[in-house]
Amino acid sequence: MKVIYDVIKKPLFTEKGMDIKERENKVLVEVNPDSNKHEIKKAVEEIFKVKVAKVATINERGKMKKFGRSAGKTPDRKKAIITLKEGEKLDFVEA
Repeated sequence: MKVIYDVIKKPLFTEKGMDIKERENKVLVEVNPDSNKHEIKKAVEEIFKVKVAKVATINERGKMKKFGRSAGKTPDRKKAIITLKEGEKLDFVEA
């Protein structure tokens, strides 16, 4: 079993993430690529003391980039969209 603090890497403060947070009470975070939905839900509930209704995950492949003559690749990452239950609120700036 994993340590719950290794599951969630960081919150993602993007325009889309802020939009779904305000409109739909959802939070966007970057998670460990090896974690599953059950581990993500358990980690969020234990760390932030909120009730989670649903977790959706997105696997993003890294993009190919050119740096002068050499080519490279940005790292792969996994994101999670966490839907909070009605009446719950999670703010990473204040938490």
